[in-house]
Amino acid sequence: MDLATDVAFDVFARTCPSRDTLKHVTDRWGSLTLGALHDGTFRFNELRRRVDGVSEKMLSQTLHALERDGLVHREAQPTNPPRVDYELTPLGREVAERLLGLIELLESRMPAVLAAQERYDAAHADA
Repeated sequence: MDLATDVAFDVFARTCPSRDTLKHVTDRWGSLTLGALHDGTFRFNELRRRVDGVSEKMLSQTLHALERDGLVHREAQPTNPPRVDYELTPLGREVAERLLGLIELLESRMPAVLAAQERYDAAHADA
């Protein structure tokens, strides 16, 4: 059976494998990594500087998960010292473009979000 064509995927079903991919794409480091790679090809340390705050371990884990999901391509150059480049696959580019739309929406609506947070905090200050 070919899973890609014979199964209807449903992210709301507990056992659906799409849940893991959704987690990789939407967790903090996954979405930021995909967004950063939308700008082009990066070496590991360049990407780490671009995604401010990510640890080396978390970036490595994130890149492995995204590569396994087919969203990121890793290419090791046969140079001395070794050079490894990361870039989006066509699927990764499609996902990143949708994520960037959400990121742009959130950034543009942050005044409303901050105002809502202030109202909430004021209303729940005694709790």
